[in-house]
Amino acid sequence: MAGTRRHGAGRGRPTLEEVAARAGVGRGTVSRVINGSPRVSDRTRTAVEQAVAELGYVPNRVARALAANRADAVALVIPEPETRLFAEPYFSDIIRGVGAGLADTDLQLLLTLIRTPKERQRLAEYLSAHRVDGVLLVSVHADDPLPDLLERIEMPAVLSGRRSAHESVPYVDSDNTGGAQSAVEHLIGRGRERVATITGPLDMYVAQCRLEGYGAAVRAAGREVEEELVVSADFTEEGGRRAMWQLLSQRPDLDGVFAASDVMAAGARQVLRENGRGVPDDVALVGFEDSAVARHMDPPLTSVRQATEEMGRAMVRVLLEEIGGRSDHTAKRPQLVLPTQLVRRESS
Repeated sequence: MAGTRRHGAGRGRPTLEEVAARAGVGRGTVSRVINGSPRVSDRTRTAVEQAVAELGYVPNRVARALAANRADAVALVIPEPETRLFAEPYFSDIIRGVGAGLADTDLQLLLTLIRTPKERQRLAEYLSAHRVDGVLLVSVHADDPLPDLLERIEMPAVLSGRRSAHESVPYVDSDNTGGAQSAVEHLIGRGRERVATITGPLDMYVAQCRLEGYGAAVRAAGREVEEELVVSADFTEEGGRRAMWQLLSQRPDLDGVFAASDVMAAGARQVLRENGRGVPDDVALVGFEDSAVARHMDPPLTSVRQATEEMGRAMVRVLLEEIGGRSDHTAKRPQLVLPTQLVRRESS
């Protein structure tokens, strides 16, 4: 049985030199094949790959990363508490998309939550030391200093969403304004006269855009945006509950609600039920995201579909281009806005 052992068995892991000797090529040629260089003939590539398979050679990723001045890792940074991470489908969908986008690469994914100023400072020091090759940043607030830090230290980065209309960091976003406008136009088209909205936190550009879409639809119908029909919340279920209570106290005659997230719509639905308001008979309700929450509500929620998983995959594609230096940094930075679609269900 000993004669069936692979070359190098019992003597430690096979080396690059052993692979080169087996393939009949130089050490540098083996390195080029392993690193995917196109400057190798098909015949040579086949010989090296066969030698790798026969010897059971496993590249030393740490050494490769050090030689290339790379960390072979990217960070997915979410500046929110874990309660939101696990309660809101948006985050799990983004993570799923990012994971799928990285599946065919050698990059490790580091998930980082920022809950305190101390954690933020620790992350800033970690990133400044270039312990990762790039950063994916989700749930960005207007005053978040991280995007500016990433630009200062020249760290490749991509945002999910953006801080303003003049964002300088590459980003992937959804058509939040157009999606919100289609939701409110739908409610008005269903004959609703007093349509309210529950916004996200207005220090986030995504919430501003969805409020802008609401206002555009209201004005297009020849109506005025009434202050009492607009209440801001925080994209959480409890925030949706509180906002719905406030709306009912201010305008008990409302007959339609556009919530800027499905999770907030779920909270609003609970309050409407507690107050004896039927959905959609008394109050029509529409959300945003078209997450699993929308499909499982009673009645199922009409919602604006955004391709959240595709956003995660697109963020990875853009980041890999930034890391690889394929982006022309003298030109306009990559900025993708993905389309949205209204999905009609029984809640409206």
